[in-house]
Amino acid sequence: MNKKKQKIASLFTECEAIQKLAEDEKRDLTSEELTLVNTKMDEIDALNLAIKTEERMARFSPPADNQDQGPKSFQGDVDVKAKPVYRSLGEQLVDIADHALGRADSRAVERLANVRAASGMNTTVPSEGGFLVQTDFSTALLSLAHETGDLTSRMTKIPIGPNSDSLEAPYVNETSRATGSRWGGVRVYRRAEAATVTASKPALGSWELKLEDLMGLCYVTGRALQDANSLGAVFREAFMEEFPFVINDEAIRGTGVGQMLGVLNSPCLVPVPKEAGQGADTIVYENIKKMRVRMPQRWRNNAAWFINGEAEEQLESMYLAVGVGGIPVYMPAGGVSGSQYSTLYGRPVIPLEQCSALGDVGDIIFADWSQYILITKGGLDVAESMHVKFIYDEMCYRFMLRNNGMPRYKTAITPYKGSNDVSPFVTLAAR
Repeated sequence: MNKKKQKIASLFTECEAIQKLAEDEKRDLTSEELTLVNTKMDEIDALNLAIKTEERMARFSPPADNQDQGPKSFQGDVDVKAKPVYRSLGEQLVDIADHALGRADSRAVERLANVRAASGMNTTVPSEGGFLVQTDFSTALLSLAHETGDLTSRMTKIPIGPNSDSLEAPYVNETSRATGSRWGGVRVYRRAEAATVTASKPALGSWELKLEDLMGLCYVTGRALQDANSLGAVFREAFMEEFPFVINDEAIRGTGVGQMLGVLNSPCLVPVPKEAGQGADTIVYENIKKMRVRMPQRWRNNAAWFINGEAEEQLESMYLAVGVGGIPVYMPAGGVSGSQYSTLYGRPVIPLEQCSALGDVGDIIFADWSQYILITKGGLDVAESMHVKFIYDEMCYRFMLRNNGMPRYKTAITPYKGSNDVSPFVTLAAR
């Protein structure tokens, strides 16, 4: 893993050197330099993915036989003061169920007490409280949700500390890059001898992002509770898939009312109009070209194209006409490119279920998701009830995750030169 990280650093340094050479010579990158840089960046993306995979496998690898990792079974003697208290999520869920059903022995109660109960709740009476998932399980599940989410893994994540329910942060109220508007009004002047200049200052604003609850319920039969390993696997699989799916969906089209604010509903979104006479449900080269220029270079280097799967057919037939032939604009993954992702103008193309249907706003989005703020507090909170499905011999678990998100920018930005607004989030208007 260290070798991979060193290789990433080396590749990135090489890319910076190529970029600096072009800047020193006051020119754009040549086509050969662009190809070389994008090849190196694709290799960096592949190495980063390999590192994440190794980290995830290490996180869930079984403990060595000679290590004390908590309880080996529910019948044997267990040092409940040792951490972690539970070896698997399933073991803890079984103890929680036994506690709610009134059949937990003193050892199970002590184990749960060492994990700690949900703050402000009473766990002595099952119907009045719940338990927090053991910290290492909670952290691992949340990390997996972020890593497996195609968007969440790219967002800027900010944890919210204790005694706080929101994030309040200052921002520079900059809506234009024109002189006199940068940083909301900062200006500098050439000064004549013995003269002065007009004072200026940044215009600062403040935005607040409050935590919202994302909740799911799961019913488990009494028979399923007898197998702690399969129980933990089911919950882990369900959480890894559904929670990040909803977070991704809200990040794209959330209303911002009781949920995340999606980029399609954000004032900072830049929609690019369709071409005159463009057919319905189509994407043409002119669309891609105009979308790309609506994002400044400082965001473009970290951006990717997110598309509805049906849009791939449109992209695969896209060529830049050169004489009697053409140059492909879209490069499929694998094959000659050897890349994990297909590319468009050298940036990854990632099919995403949550993108809109072909022809609707949001079917193709060019975005730098590092400019999206995702706040979270704590880990996964689980409460239980034996009463909801009592006559079916089913236990009800409630899982709660507290988070929220919104784009970093309040509005799109007017560039220094030019009349078309720019943004880290660009999409194509309806066709």
